[in-house]
Amino acid sequence: MISNAVATGRGPASRAAMVTVMLFFGSGVAQLNVTAAQAAQPAIVPLPQHMTVAGPSFTVPVLLPILARDRDEREIATFVAATLASRGVHTTLVARANGPVIRLSEGLHDSRLGVEGYRLDVDSSGVSIGANAGAGLFYGAQTLDQLLPVGNAPVVPGVHIVDWPRFRWRGIHLDVSRHFFGLGVVERYIDVAARYKLNIFHWHLTDDQGWRFPVPRYPRLTTVGGCREGSQVGGEGSTQTDGQRYCGAYTAQQIRDVVAFARRRYVTIVPEIEMPGHSVEALAAYPWLGCGTGPYRVRELWGISSQIFCPTEPTFHFIDAVLAEVARLFPGPYIHIGGDEVPKEAWATSPAVAALRHRERLHTLDAVQGYFTRRVERIARKYGRRIVGWDEILGSSVTSSAVVMAWHGEDAARKAAHHANSVVMCPDPPLYFDAYQGKPDDEPLAIGGLTTTEMVYTYEPIPGGWTGSQSQSMLGVQANLWTEYVPTASHLFYMLLPRALALAEVAWTPRALKNYDGFTRRLAPQLAHFQREGVNFRVPQVTYRLEDASVSFGEQQTEQNAIVLTTDSPAPRISLREIVPNATIHLSRDGSFPSKQSQRYSRPFTLALQPGASRRIGAVAVLPDRRTSAPSYLIVRRNPL
Repeated sequence: MISNAVATGRGPASRAAMVTVMLFFGSGVAQLNVTAAQAAQPAIVPLPQHMTVAGPSFTVPVLLPILARDRDEREIATFVAATLASRGVHTTLVARANGPVIRLSEGLHDSRLGVEGYRLDVDSSGVSIGANAGAGLFYGAQTLDQLLPVGNAPVVPGVHIVDWPRFRWRGIHLDVSRHFFGLGVVERYIDVAARYKLNIFHWHLTDDQGWRFPVPRYPRLTTVGGCREGSQVGGEGSTQTDGQRYCGAYTAQQIRDVVAFARRRYVTIVPEIEMPGHSVEALAAYPWLGCGTGPYRVRELWGISSQIFCPTEPTFHFIDAVLAEVARLFPGPYIHIGGDEVPKEAWATSPAVAALRHRERLHTLDAVQGYFTRRVERIARKYGRRIVGWDEILGSSVTSSAVVMAWHGEDAARKAAHHANSVVMCPDPPLYFDAYQGKPDDEPLAIGGLTTTEMVYTYEPIPGGWTGSQSQSMLGVQANLWTEYVPTASHLFYMLLPRALALAEVAWTPRALKNYDGFTRRLAPQLAHFQREGVNFRVPQVTYRLEDASVSFGEQQTEQNAIVLTTDSPAPRISLREIVPNATIHLSRDGSFPSKQSQRYSRPFTLALQPGASRRIGAVAVLPDRRTSAPSYLIVRRNPL
């Protein structure tokens, strides 16, 4: 698709002073140019609310005091010290200091900042980070980390930043049921999120394919429900499995460790225990939880089991014990109870459900689900927790304190707001990170669909036409990463990055300040950071720049990673660009598939085109470790005379 600002003449290319059209093309999408002022700004993600680059810079000495007094200040000082140590700077924590210093100050009492905003100032005397609360100090420290260049004795540009988030809920989700990830991976996942000011980690702990959460009263949940006898191989619809036993579960101490890790990064964990559907793994452990006689098996294929919790008193006693343990291990205010995709065939033939319907005057099976969900909400409230659920819980007459995750999009959000429920936008698409990021032939196996970084970045969470009162219902935004087709940590971060950085800017930065081309410029040092840290990411595709006085846009297929342009020029001039700083570009000019072995691109070139002729150019980016981007293509056609 063509960016609207380009297609309708509202972008920079429409200015009368411009003689040539200069646009970048990649993944079949035209990108907006950045202004000179934007290009001069430090490369911070997410972009701050207010940032002025002015005044003298600060040359960091090799020994630098950090001024911190209270507990939060001292805790943030440890992050700042680690950041500086990686650049060869030694620090010392002090309560008073003269000369060059980093000052951390909690308790500004600035109403604009809330609990997560901050002020950051850099001049020749040092760095000052001020906030109303510890979270703001932490986010100011993350911004400082991005301001610091790599290398010894770094020089920090003089800046004045006043910053706070657009949304309160800035979430990222991880499914550990389909594929289990250990403590180190989970903590790195949280650390990446926190670096970019995401503050909610939605931990999907149970599903048909595995129960990962320990409940001492019910040990078979993890010893039986946490194991399956095989895992699906092949894409959607496959009925084949690998026949290999697959197990995984966390201990209570491991969960406490993750909670503490997240707390130090001001990340709230929202644990999810799926119910009443997506629960056959619990039935495999304790068959009396189901409406039938069994036997039940932990599901080996992806997708949904038709066997679900039976709404009986023993089941509710079980759920009470589970949620009590959830509340004991997770101090946050929320428990996610799922509530989506509930097949009700087992309820339809159950004498227990028939008796319940008669007793409670429940005329439909949907009403039975409503009864079930309201019972669970009362249990959660007993433990001081608000429930969160997928938007199907709106049919269950939950109270207005329930948080609704609108994965079906704007209609679900409008319905939730109408019922005075808080809303988190997480629509599929574009905020499902299990989708392909380009042409499926060029990507690892995924569940299907398309969610590019640009699709994430250009998503607007507030539905069109919402009033101010409706907007008050909007808690924020979240992306979900389901792991049916994500078996390894390397693959996990490939699916997360760089899309999570686009999500961070959607969640934090005001809509009016967003600019995708500016974002891609600021993305470069972030990807370099991940290279240094050994974190995998999807290498962005090569983009093309064409300078020509007469360009018309043909049909473009984003998923095919190609763009078709038509020109009058007999020799259009083309340059190529890759976001990752140390990548090389390899180029094919004869229409063949580009690879690491293709000609290395070094400088712009012209194409000789006869009237009516066309040329196809392909390119890939290659990192020093030989990781390669998906190919992208430019097809240039010359108009007939």
